[in-house]
Amino acid sequence: MSPGKVLQPVLKLKVDELFLCWLSQPATQLILKDCLRRIKNEEKTEIGSGDSGNGKNERFSNKNSNSKQCILGDTRLPLSFSPPQLSTTLPLATPASARNTSNVRATRRSSGTRVVQTKKEETLPPSLSQNIPTFYFPRGCPKEKVNIDAVIAKIERTFSEFPNERATLEDMGKVAKACECPLYWKGPLFYCAGGERTGYVSVHKFVAMWRKILQTCYDDAAKFVHLLMNPGCNYLVQEDFIPFLQDVVNSHPGLSFLKEASEFHSRYITTVIQRIFYTVNRSWSGKITCNELRKSNFLQNVALLEEEADINQLTEYFSYEHFYVIYCKFWELDTDHDLYIDRKDLARHNDHAISNRMIERIFSGAVTRGRKAQKDGKISYADFVWFLISEEDKKTPTSIEYWFRCMDLDGDGALSMYELEYFYEEQCQKLDNMAIEPLPFEDCLCQMLDLVKPQYEGKITLHDLKRCKLTNVFFDTFFNIEKYLDHEQKDQFSMLRDGEGESQEISDWERYAAEEYDILVAEEAAGDPWNDGYEAELDPVDHQKANVLKYQMEKRPFFEMPSHLADVDLDEYDYEEDFE
Repeated sequence: MSPGKVLQPVLKLKVDELFLCWLSQPATQLILKDCLRRIKNEEKTEIGSGDSGNGKNERFSNKNSNSKQCILGDTRLPLSFSPPQLSTTLPLATPASARNTSNVRATRRSSGTRVVQTKKEETLPPSLSQNIPTFYFPRGCPKEKVNIDAVIAKIERTFSEFPNERATLEDMGKVAKACECPLYWKGPLFYCAGGERTGYVSVHKFVAMWRKILQTCYDDAAKFVHLLMNPGCNYLVQEDFIPFLQDVVNSHPGLSFLKEASEFHSRYITTVIQRIFYTVNRSWSGKITCNELRKSNFLQNVALLEEEADINQLTEYFSYEHFYVIYCKFWELDTDHDLYIDRKDLARHNDHAISNRMIERIFSGAVTRGRKAQKDGKISYADFVWFLISEEDKKTPTSIEYWFRCMDLDGDGALSMYELEYFYEEQCQKLDNMAIEPLPFEDCLCQMLDLVKPQYEGKITLHDLKRCKLTNVFFDTFFNIEKYLDHEQKDQFSMLRDGEGESQEISDWERYAAEEYDILVAEEAAGDPWNDGYEAELDPVDHQKANVLKYQMEKRPFFEMPSHLADVDLDEYDYEEDFE
């Protein structure tokens, strides 16, 4: 067992064990056979009551006919009661009266028990005794042919190559291969075995840790979650990915230029973590489970880190170019450079294309984590990552859910006509200011209903939007004026062709990131200051830091970071709050 992990008892297994032990005793078998015989012969049985109980049942049955009149409620007086007599004092209950009352209650219980037992015998099917095979495997389906001892022997041979049979983080690549894991599992393997405390991992600690994982986790998703999770958890939170991604930054050849620019490590790691949760955490819970990880392609991308030396080819999670674009867009809006932006800052995105009503909804907490957006009126860089990806690619499941949450004002799970009109009103005002005659809401509504084809009349559900292939047109119509006008200039057939081209090689986000990257590189090549007058404030030390990022400029001009980024004060960046 790895250090720090606590064993937890499984109560149900212990109860089942005790029950089987009791059931297998000879005395228990005799009692059960006798009870079954009595039930089959329609005899009344009360376990633990003995002969006295049977005698009482017989007496109750003999008086059953006399008491039925009282039970069923006849208009006549019960035969077992004497007529009441007038008296000046309150009469006491007679012994006969007390006995008759108890007889009535006992008769009810006796007859009722008999009927229930008879019905149970009739409805018990013999098939219930058959064993149902296990069909739920939260940690993966066990494999029949797994020779754990052979795997452990291979790991021990690998450790024998290291001094004192101790492996450092640099040696864990060979150990990961001995465990038949991808290369970049080396960091999680090292930290799970306690390597962060001593700087090395002994063969005994590692073998004990890996043997337990092989015995309890049967697929890669369960193993990966076990390696990264905190003790007592069965899921991953955002902080759990930090050591793993820091090892990727330190050792991947495509990120070697960042070794001398450690101030950008936290920004890159934050971006990758947000992209992981954006794609993998489909439940929006902030906790990635084995099942969510199993359904995603994240582990396949982790395996590709070993094969692909160019980190920018892994566009779904690890691309440094995508981080560059996101961070530059955020920096343009963050005028005071405290790594938080308010409503006015976000409204300036893409030349005020997003409506103010949608900006208010983003800051309402509908799509942000933590309370800072509602309390202080600011969102962090981590929140901006979700916003930008959702804004530039409105066809993915997460982006559709993102904007649906924003437009669903009352949170009833459906977009009503009132909610659509609420957002369209501001679009009409912007069109009036641009001297463009807006389409009446009734006509616009007809177009959108024809576009989405909702299942139920009068409302649009999340399921309706996920079935629609032109969700970007739907959302842009109600809160992005620039893209709305672009869609209006296209003919309907071209939009349908774009929507049906789901098998396109690159997504809308990848296309946007590539275009913005080219623009940023062209601006740097032209020597234009990225932010007004900010480049002139750099001192020689800052220039030296910026020059580190000019990694092979002739081959990879992308890695020339904007020079003013080197002036970021990391002490002002509250990294913890990005993971609330």
